[in-house]
Formats: sequence, C-alpha cells, structure tokens
Amino acid sequence: MPHKLLRVHRADAMGAAGRRPVMIAIAGDSAAGKTTITSGLLRALGPDRCVAVCVDDYHRYDRDERRDLPFTALHPDCNHVDIMEQHLQLLATGHPVLKPVYDHHTGKLTRPEYVQPREFVIVEGLLPLHTKLMAACFDVTVFLNPPEEIRRDWKIRRDTTQRGYSRDQVLSELGRRETESAAFIRPQRQRADIVVRFAHVEQRRDPPGTPLSAEIVLRPTVRHPDLSTMLADSGQPMHLKLSRDEDGRPVDTLHVHGYVPREDSHMLEKAIWAQLGTDTGLPCYLGELDGGRRSEPLAITQLLLLYHMLEAAR
Repeated sequence: MPHKLLRVHRADAMGAAGRRPVMIAIAGDSAAGKTTITSGLLRALGPDRCVAVCVDDYHRYDRDERRDLPFTALHPDCNHVDIMEQHLQLLATGHPVLKPVYDHHTGKLTRPEYVQPREFVIVEGLLPLHTKLMAACFDVTVFLNPPEEIRRDWKIRRDTTQRGYSRDQVLSELGRRETESAAFIRPQRQRADIVVRFAHVEQRRDPPGTPLSAEIVLRPTVRHPDLSTMLADSGQPMHLKLSRDEDGRPVDTLHVHGYVPREDSHMLEKAIWAQLGTDTGLPCYLGELDGGRRSEPLAITQLLLLYHMLEAAR
C-alpha cells in the first residue's frame, strides 16, 4: 500500500477496541536508549492499554549465521523488511500479527509471538523508520541521537553484562557497523517528529554521577505542548529556544540539564500534563534508571512522548 494511501486508510480503520491504535516509533542505533524510554512509557500506561514491539525481531539471520555475512544486523538485507512493513500496516489498522522473536541473550530466532494491538503500540528498534511506508504507520516518530562516545560506552556495558560478549568483541562489532549505521540508521532522523539527545552539557564540569542532560528537538510536523511562557529564560537549567535543524529549518529545542532540581522539573511536568485536560494525576515510573536512580531529563522526555500518545488518542 502506498504510504499516502495508508494514512487515509488509518483514518478510517477500526480495531478490536472500536478504533485504531495510536502508534509511536522510537528509532535509533544499538544501545541508544530505546528500551529505557519504552519501558517507562509501558509502565506509565499499563499492559492493558499498551503493547511494545521490537522490530529487531525481524532479523533474517541468527547471531551464528551473521558471522559469515558481509553485512551486519543494521543492514536492511539482514532483516525481513517486507514482512516488517506488512506487520506494521496490520498493527496500525488494528489487526493482530504473528511476530517473529529474536532472543538477544542467546542470539537465536525463537518461537513467534501473537501480538494483538492495544490502545497504544510502541514500536522500537534499529529500522522502524527505514521506509516511507513504515513512517506512515505512526502518529508520532522519535529518533534517539546520543553522542557516539556515550552510545559506545552504553553498548559495551550492556553487551558485556547482558549478552555474553567480551569488550573486544563489542569494539570489533562497533567498527564493522559504522558504515551501515551512517547509511541506514542515522538517516531515519529525517523522518522523526522528535529528536532526543542525551549528553553532557558542553563546557560544564558537572560532579561525577550527574545524570546526562537532554536536548529535545521539537519539529513542527506535530503539534507540541506550549512551553514558551514557562521556559523563556535561556539561563535556567530548563529552557526552550528557537534554533536551526540539520537541514537549516527552524525548530524549537528544549534543553533539560541533568542537574535540574526536582521541584523545577515537577513544575514543568505539571504544566505539560495540564494541557491534556485530564483529571488523572501525573503518571508514575517516569525517569527511572538502573539501580533505582532517577533522571529528570529522562522523566520529562518520557512525559513529552506520553503527552503526544494521549493527545493522538483524543
């Protein structure tokens, strides 16, 4: 189905719950933070209302088979892109799919999983915005864009502690993937409504353990909550400013520094939530990191995405 026709079809689609699901894509390179973002949204909405789908499950080859291939898991030829497109269209119009499953711990392809779309569907992975047709399946699209040195550290830590790799193996794989990352992963940034970059604030020497700051590019492709009156002062640890995107077009960029006081971030959270006009309280479980730590920039990022999901549902 052409991507423009799919958007029209989605507008008329009715799922099992009486309406089509709200679809959000969270794209980014390996270890960019996709699962961390997704887990907070899932916990905030609850399993009765939300389901997550990882498109990395559509790998064509298991880990052993990939060792002898001339490309890595980032390459579209290493994935069943056609089936991925088909399943995203089905989910976007309220239909269930029998999704493949790739076990990241063992590197094996296992028994497929029956996925029934719920009110909200979060799709995360390496290639959810690879084609125009995939992008047309979503109400909101997000790209995670941390600095490469930070993403590298995250990947080394995750793959050596959770996926059975040695440090040298991870570094070798990062080197192999660089060309394909530039060719297939990073270009998806162009199809994102929101671009999130967790990083240290340049030219600051924050104490060890200070959470990373967030730079959130808000493109005018979707309507964002009005934050202008609350975040006008650029000297504050949270501020909004008009800037230029990579293509030169104007965008709003929200900066949330890692050292922002909890009381300040809570005020911003309440302001965002109030614009939904809901009687429910602020959701729990946002901003949680490993070990029970909390990140205010992560919490605000997740709340912004939650705002868009709930706004799309209305």
